[in-house]
Amino acid sequence: MLIIGLFITIGIGTSFGTIPILAVLFVPIFVKLGFNPMQAIAVFAAAAALGDAGSPASSTTLGPTQGLNVNGQHEHIKDTCIPTFLHFNTALIVGAIVAVDRKSVV
Repeated sequence: MLIIGLFITIGIGTSFGTIPILAVLFVPIFVKLGFNPMQAIAVFAAAAALGDAGSPASSTTLGPTQGLNVNGQHEHIKDTCIPTFLHFNTALIVGAIVAVDRKSVV
């Protein structure tokens, strides 16, 4: 689920457009597998944010690149997208896994 959300959002470039796509496709799957709605929300939000943080077309990466490129030596993909993707997405994946852990369900 997280990987599918990641690739959909990277392609679209916005997490706001990804959540409706993921919700329609995966809510029935989550219910069938026995997950509660809060777990589904956590996974949808994480999946959408995963792609948003690493998408070259996202405002999350375009804004910092414009600010950092004042000297003309900042590369968008190498200096913004890859570090954002690695550092931010690692925490998102861990958070989503913790949220879906069945032992933590009350």
